[in-house]
Amino acid sequence: MRTLSLNEIIAQREEWVCLRPPTNAPSASPTTNSAPAGPDPPRNGTSTPRTGRPASTSTVRWTAPAGVAARRLRHRPGLVRQRAGPRRAVPGPRGRPPRRRRPHRTPGRPLKGADDLTAWLDALLDGLGLTRAHLCGHSYGAWLAARYALHAPERVDRLALVDPTRVFAGFRPGYLLRALPVLTRPSEARARAFLAWETAGTRPDEAWQRLYALASTAPGRKLVAGGRPRVAGLRAPLLVLLAERSRAHRAAEVADRVRRTLPEAEVVLLPGATHHSLPLTAPERLDERLLAFLG
Repeated sequence: MRTLSLNEIIAQREEWVCLRPPTNAPSASPTTNSAPAGPDPPRNGTSTPRTGRPASTSTVRWTAPAGVAARRLRHRPGLVRQRAGPRRAVPGPRGRPPRRRRPHRTPGRPLKGADDLTAWLDALLDGLGLTRAHLCGHSYGAWLAARYALHAPERVDRLALVDPTRVFAGFRPGYLLRALPVLTRPSEARARAFLAWETAGTRPDEAWQRLYALASTAPGRKLVAGGRPRVAGLRAPLLVLLAERSRAHRAAEVADRVRRTLPEAEVVLLPGATHHSLPLTAPERLDERLLAFLG
């Protein structure tokens, strides 16, 4: 028989676990009662029915050997779990289920602004033991890479930006209007509809579409945003790869701004690609350009 720790007990979903006092009955076989559960089982293993509990719950009682605590599991129908062996006490008033604990979070200060993001990248490079690195980012990641190259130019050897948003130009109004339902009332259906509109004609990978839709509905997600970086101050060698059919911005206008602001930058237009279809659309050409630039 295996002993479960407190954390393992709390982790059981749709199940409340509570300990009961020891019993002297010799049997260790479980019995299931689908009627409304009675009060706490007496020491002789019998119980008296009592009304007032929801009919949707059922009770599993264990009559354990002497010296082993009797357990009482309240669960939804079809989710009966049977285990043997002593368990540790679960916090909570007697006869009531314990409070569920929130998922574990890594201790540290929350990321609230752009400065927090660049400080996080500093800590990441320090932890990896890197004094300099090549940076490559797509969309929001390109915005962050550009900000970091301005924040710590001595640590960035080369900078590659794949269809960067809010770096050289803002979003198109039509793109923001389409994205508004996903931002205000996120759901998988809305995320998929938005993705289908932006990637029309490119047929993105189905598994990736599913991942995108799930990520848009992740609880507690919060986008850390900031202003557009002053790209005229970029000093690292720069490659900008733009999606020809991006609906996030007008690729031709972005390319023109890059060439006027940073004449030494390399600008490449990826034919047939949209903002959200990258990097899955024409990956061979994208990879070829990135490898040639980053070495």
